Amino acid sequence: MEQVRLKEVGNEAAALRAAEVLRAGGVVLYPTDTLYGLGADALSDEAVRKIYSIKGREEEKPIHAIVSGLDMAARYAEISDDVRLLAERLPQGQVTYIVRKKPECKTGILNGIGTLGFRIPNNELCALMTQAVGKPVTATSANRSGKLPERSIGKILAQLGGNVEGIDLVVDAGELPERRPSTVVDLSGIEPVIVREGAVSASEIWNALRDEQ
Repeated sequence: MEQVRLKEVGNEAAALRAAEVLRAGGVVLYPTDTLYGLGADALSDEAVRKIYSIKGREEEKPIHAIVSGLDMAARYAEISDDVRLLAERLPQGQVTYIVRKKPECKTGILNGIGTLGFRIPNNELCALMTQAVGKPVTATSANRSGKLPERSIGKILAQLGGNVEGIDLVVDAGELPERRPSTVVDLSGIEPVIVREGAVSASEIWNALRDEQ
């Protein structure tokens, strides 16, 4: 397992190295806007299986991704006016949008599911990494399924135990401040549904949608 310290190498070098690992089908443990995440090529069946294995996660539970912007998300999913509105008005990196995927997209996190969950990071490392990879990267929290996420690399690796052998690169940004997870909004149906209230309050979302009506 390769490890790099973000303060020593900087965002650009860390992002480019992470992109190399991801393009080769590897797994990266990296800091996001909220927690440390496990990153893999979100469209690779094999890479996504590694994420499920590391987390001990049931495969019927979906995994979300980060994208460089709405243009990238639109390659794989239907982006409605409501999604564009919320992405413009709400803080980036703090809201995960669930949208209906395009029927022809059937690999990786889109295998056997009708939706894509994504967020647009407000984090230089994540933004540079997704741009360099050129496709969505998984952003599921770096914890064993059913366990609370830890905020430091040492505690994360200890919690994952022997499963850390599946991680190829660790980008260590030190202990992350305590933050709420992203708010998850399902916009794949007729009406928006707030699946999880997190960093952005439900009232902010409803207010943004009402203001446009």
